[in-house]
Amino acid sequence: MALKKKRPNRGRKPRAHSQPHHRDVDVESDGGEFQLAPLTEEDDSVGKHNNRCLQSFPSGDCPSDVEPDTREMVRQQNRKKKSGGFQSMGLSFPVFKGIMKKGYKVPTPIQRKTIPVILDGKDVVAMARTGSGKTAAFLIPLFERLKVHNAQSGARALILTPTRELALQTMKFTKELGKFSGFKTALILGGDKMEDQFEALHENPDIIIGTPGRLMHIVVEMNLKLQNVEYVVFDEADRLFEMGFAEHLQEIIRRLPDSRQTLLFSATLPKQLVEFARAGLTEPVLIRLDVDTKLNDQLQMAFFHVRSDDKAAVLLHLMRNIIKPQEQTVIFVATKHHVEYLKELLTRQGIHCSYSYSALDQTARKINIGKFVHRKCMVMIVTDIAARGIDIPMLDNVINYNFPSKAKLFLHRVGRVARAGRSGTAYSLVALDEIPYVYDLHLFLGRPLKFASQAENSEETSGIYGKVPQNTIDDEESLLIADHKASLDLQNLKRVSENAYRQYLKSRPNPSPESIKRVREMDFSTLGIHPLFGVNIKDAELQRLKIIDSIKNYKAKSTIFEVNSTNKTSASEIMRMTRNKQILVINKFQQLKEEKKTAPSKNMPTLMEADLPDEDNIETVFSEVMGRKRKSKQPTEHFPKNKKECEQDEEFYIPHQPKDFNSERG
Repeated sequence: MALKKKRPNRGRKPRAHSQPHHRDVDVESDGGEFQLAPLTEEDDSVGKHNNRCLQSFPSGDCPSDVEPDTREMVRQQNRKKKSGGFQSMGLSFPVFKGIMKKGYKVPTPIQRKTIPVILDGKDVVAMARTGSGKTAAFLIPLFERLKVHNAQSGARALILTPTRELALQTMKFTKELGKFSGFKTALILGGDKMEDQFEALHENPDIIIGTPGRLMHIVVEMNLKLQNVEYVVFDEADRLFEMGFAEHLQEIIRRLPDSRQTLLFSATLPKQLVEFARAGLTEPVLIRLDVDTKLNDQLQMAFFHVRSDDKAAVLLHLMRNIIKPQEQTVIFVATKHHVEYLKELLTRQGIHCSYSYSALDQTARKINIGKFVHRKCMVMIVTDIAARGIDIPMLDNVINYNFPSKAKLFLHRVGRVARAGRSGTAYSLVALDEIPYVYDLHLFLGRPLKFASQAENSEETSGIYGKVPQNTIDDEESLLIADHKASLDLQNLKRVSENAYRQYLKSRPNPSPESIKRVREMDFSTLGIHPLFGVNIKDAELQRLKIIDSIKNYKAKSTIFEVNSTNKTSASEIMRMTRNKQILVINKFQQLKEEKKTAPSKNMPTLMEADLPDEDNIETVFSEVMGRKRKSKQPTEHFPKNKKECEQDEEFYIPHQPKDFNSERG
């Protein structure tokens, strides 16, 4: 019978043979089949050389028998490159293929800094602004460290997040990025059925993603063993501590092996996080990027000066006339009652929207967020539970219906837009009682607060604080009044939201005294119309404002005591004497007022050191600090430079406030 020649073994795995060594040769036997002939000593030496050149048998390092392990080859090819994409990191083929499938071309700065350090096995505290790609920065080395699925050892990686939405998002991202790695993942969330979670854990998943509260409950109920966990991630770590999970995290850390690798990813670095790093991490490396800018350059901001009662009307105008119909928008409010009120209000005005808050059923939250993510509705109303970590890829706008009381919270709210190189806009509706928080925000950012001037006609709209035209508010207000009259539900929801806001004010932290002082000194009559509302509206509104200001500033030449009286009456003589006495005080007040106008504006905030602990404390906790450092505080004349100059005994003196009191308040 005719025999076909055997094709050469090009890049395929060599066969495993027992002694003595054999080689494949075309030897025809009587039965018409191939036989193996024994190797000679010369062939044996050649075979060993060839085996070294061929790929090894599939193992944990290379799970595929067709596609070779690219790590060593890529490292050799990229030795001469100073920087590059993911291929220069020497990742294995399944991980690299998942990255390419996801569509990532070039790593972000935080990924370029953290991935090599994590692959070296070091504990890391990574600090970068929201939307910089922190999730991929810890998932890529996680897949690389775990290699392949292991059904016997149980969970080997643990990822903890502060909210259920962020955990669901991380789960989805893990499946997409690790599509070719073959890892099993279990999701542990509060609000889901515990039976399903028990079943998922019994299948020995490689990765556990969950929230601390439910995970701690299951660890106790199941007596879950975590001895094999070698990779632990605390995502949005600062938020975990703010939400009161510190005790849960400490207990989970106690149950983990000492040989684990621990990673903390956060947008800010509060003092409490540094103390946790001191206790739970081994010689951690601190990587901090973008600590000077804080906000993305692609983010446009607009601040509108409105009355509290006019916020709903301004919101409707924004949704109808300024925000385009194809743009997605998230509206942040103070309480869940505001969510329900605005949802009913917008629905009656023909704007379809979804909503989410903490007291909502878990299934309803998933459905509503799913509608918004899949663009079935373009508006979503949420409380601050959605301000951290939720990644909506095509989000265009954020509206702060109630201005946040903390600067860090503002950063996390507006961090939902302008992600991954895209632009976005953040609109803020600021009532009179919320203006000090705007000053605090600009102090925190180190930026001057720009006011819209009545005289200027600037085309720049980003970061400007201005008024809303009254005729615009009146037009929308007439529609709202008609809706409220026609609906008892809307009236009840509005009343409940107003009561809820009064309760919210009791728990809202106070702004800084300096910001309150600046607001009192500010003259809002000179505040102009925001440039976002156009030139035509602006000109008409300016004329209207001039008339109103002239009415406000009108002063009668005579007092009520001098009406219909002659110069010889006692009332006119007394008033004349009083004016002569007070003329000096009046002139002095007018002079001070003019000096304030001509002097450099006190409304221009200066950079304030906040949110970060002392540099000396950081250097004692972290073995290495990568990224840009903040400038250290300059000693002022009010504080002594040396401890010897202090009158109190430093050893026994107990201050009435902690040293980091102001930094923790932001």
